[in-house]
Amino acid sequence: MLNNDELIARDVKLKDQNEKTELSFYFKVTSETYHDITVLLYENDFRVQIPEKNITFSATIGQYATSINNLYEEGKEGDFFLLLVEK
Repeated sequence: MLNNDELIARDVKLKDQNEKTELSFYFKVTSETYHDITVLLYENDFRVQIPEKNITFSATIGQYATSINNLYEEGKEGDFFLLLVEK
């Protein structure tokens, strides 16, 4: 979860790097969810929660990538990648 928004993540990797937690993962974004996701990511100030592991921390984006640039076209879907770094 990022700022109370649930993301369905895959290829999740969680590690400690230089005494900070790093979380990387991929998730699908559709043309219907694109606007809300990009607004969320532009905040770049996240409360990360992983309820299954009882983990919570504050983070910013360390890396970001997308497989598609224009999700405004109806019916499109892309893969987003995020690497979040603990503040």
